[in-house]
Amino acid sequence: MTLPRIAIPEPTSTDEAYNQRSLPQYIHAVAASGGTAVPIPLHATAVEWARILASCSGILLPGSPADVDPARYGEERAKETAARDEAREAVDELLLQGALDQGKPVLGICYGLQSLNVWRRGTLIQDLPHADAAIAGMVNHQPGREVQKAHPILLTAGSRLSHLVNGVGEESAGLFVNSSHHQAIGRPGQELAIAATSPEDRVVEALEGSDPNRFVVAVQWHPERMFRFQLEQTPASLAIRNRFIEAIKASKSAQS
Repeated sequence: MTLPRIAIPEPTSTDEAYNQRSLPQYIHAVAASGGTAVPIPLHATAVEWARILASCSGILLPGSPADVDPARYGEERAKETAARDEAREAVDELLLQGALDQGKPVLGICYGLQSLNVWRRGTLIQDLPHADAAIAGMVNHQPGREVQKAHPILLTAGSRLSHLVNGVGEESAGLFVNSSHHQAIGRPGQELAIAATSPEDRVVEALEGSDPNRFVVAVQWHPERMFRFQLEQTPASLAIRNRFIEAIKASKSAQS
């Protein structure tokens, strides 16, 4: 049986060492859940991007060292905001529009969450440490890549994500995630709902599409990094990846 093909943009067009370090984790995580990752070179042409998208049944938007251009959500750039990556933004927009038009499941991770939200006309908090007093400094959202239990999250009752996690027997109150971000969701975009928050400072940790018939889930943490820590993989991170692949298979069956 042919494994479902998942389009994954290279994380960045400006730092090949970053790509070599991070992209294999996404590829291995997809393979472990029964899919085939198809990396999209950011320096390819729009025609090549579209050709790769046409050959894939799902979209995974990975993390990135870049930040989404604040001008896209009507703000001036803060000094703490990293440079934009125009090629990555262009690929993400093409993939997200293609996923919408063709009903392809979407999974966003970290920058992928933020990219999805801005594409849906939402906004971002440009730098958590310099946010308003109700947020700044309450939780360390950048404890380092090796910290696998950075802080707890609170799942939104009735959300797709809560059903997914409860389905693998993991209690919401004891659910911890890794964390590696300085930006966060400000206003959720159109047709996106908050699926999880950090309970202490209410920072949004996950969004999902409002259409129950389409798999659109994006998380602020990094479930793909758990692949390097086989003994510490949480059922929730595994379930997110596995359900994404299951949704792609179901979508393919419905279209055939």
